[in-house]
Amino acid sequence: MDHLMTLAADPTVWAALGALIAMEVVLGIDNLIFISILTNKLPEHQRSKGRKIGIGLALIMRLALLGTVAFIVKLTAPIFAVFGQAFSWRDLILIAGGLFLVWKATKEIHHKVDPDPESVLAGGGRAVTLSFGAAIFQILILDLVFSIDSIITAVGMTEHVPVMVIAVIVAVLTMLLAADPLARFIDKNPTIVMLALGFLLMIGGTLIAEGFGVHVPKGYIYAAMAFSALIEALNMMSRRRAR
Repeated sequence: MDHLMTLAADPTVWAALGALIAMEVVLGIDNLIFISILTNKLPEHQRSKGRKIGIGLALIMRLALLGTVAFIVKLTAPIFAVFGQAFSWRDLILIAGGLFLVWKATKEIHHKVDPDPESVLAGGGRAVTLSFGAAIFQILILDLVFSIDSIITAVGMTEHVPVMVIAVIVAVLTMLLAADPLARFIDKNPTIVMLALGFLLMIGGTLIAEGFGVHVPKGYIYAAMAFSALIEALNMMSRRRAR
């Protein structure tokens, strides 16, 4: 308790907490986009439940990983090298997660561009193309990748575990509040779905690059995403005026 009171009285700790919360929220956008697209393929009555379970799993996983910070930090230690390029467990996890994201986004884009006739209902609606268990399993895989990356980044910003715990909880609660509105917005705007899938492709490519030791500044990635979202918002306003 005395340690917590000492931390609460330190202005640098509050500054680190604010920066860490902002970083966790930004990193959570990637996870939230994936969860929104995936759960929108479920029956309507299961979508909100799927999003809550997916985000809840992200919280549980990140808090569990915080309890093993010493082990997580060791994941950055090289375990083997290929042609002079060293790889750690973190690198392998990022590469695997990036490949999964690229595969999933490519598959979804193909489905949007050239849909399977069996997945389109006679009335113009969409058939269920994903089971609840499969959706949760895929969300769990990406939760693991994003959680490990998030925790390692947090360790680099502060050494105080209570600060990390508060930042993670605030970020995940923010994701929980934004999940349903974001998913509904994506579902009602087909062009937004394609844009979001493009974001996932870019994020997947970034994870693969990071795994191979090529550092891509996150600011560039999120600036590109924000610019693309702004252009799409202008396009949506133009289409509304035309109608």
